[in-house]
Amino acid sequence: MAFGCVQAAQKLSTQHESQRIFAPYKLAMSLIATLALTASLMSPIQKPHIMILGTYHMGNPGLDIANVKSDDVLVPKRQAEIAEVVQVLKKFRPTKVVIEAPLNDTKAQQQYQDYRTGKFELRRNEIDQFGFRLAKEMGHTKIYPVDVKGEFPFENVMALGAKMGKQAELDKAMQTMQSEVAKIDHSIQTGTVIDTLRMLNAKSTVEESQGLYMKLSQFATSDNYAGPDLLAEWYKRNIRISANINSLIESPNERILVIYGAGHLYWLQRNVLDSPDLVLDRFH
Repeated sequence: MAFGCVQAAQKLSTQHESQRIFAPYKLAMSLIATLALTASLMSPIQKPHIMILGTYHMGNPGLDIANVKSDDVLVPKRQAEIAEVVQVLKKFRPTKVVIEAPLNDTKAQQQYQDYRTGKFELRRNEIDQFGFRLAKEMGHTKIYPVDVKGEFPFENVMALGAKMGKQAELDKAMQTMQSEVAKIDHSIQTGTVIDTLRMLNAKSTVEESQGLYMKLSQFATSDNYAGPDLLAEWYKRNIRISANINSLIESPNERILVIYGAGHLYWLQRNVLDSPDLVLDRFH
């Protein structure tokens, strides 16, 4: 009986000694695990970055309700200013350059390839002047058209507004649009290209532009939602464009620069901001 007690005591002593010896190692391992977990929680998750550059239409296509009047961007003064913009955009370090041309447009792709090999002269438009130039200087082998067309039934809004007796409100909305265009025209005439782009991309300008769209929502009746329907069509086009942009993302390190008409800025930016897996960078 005494012998059994001695054995038990010896076993207990050995266990205590083992615990004493290995205790520092257990503590160290616990600290390492804690530090590793803390580091993983503190390390930011890499997400793709997207920048939307809102531009005016340099080629004067006349496709908008109220159209900006651009001067000749091929003159030496404007070419130097465009080169300045490209240098600013390069600081974003884009991995892909997106342009406002029809999705999978083979013509735009061939023009870019010809430009890279010296067989194509840049035209008077923002696609060539910003998109092609930047992509080539970044060493990109491709350009990325993502545009989709959509309905913009403004004539329905005009007809309903007149029927509702809101012609004065319609006229005021049109005057506000023309006033905004006049500001852009003045900036083009008196400033540099980058001055105008900074004005167009300013948060206040983007919000004012969206406010003009939202005013159209008042043109609705219980059986005719012309204003809200126009806004829905406009959003549908922009969310489809956003889907095309997002489809280009191949890794968390992607940095996509999107060059688009400034009227699209609000929704294209909003769609990035509302996406938890993306980061919006703004042009300044």
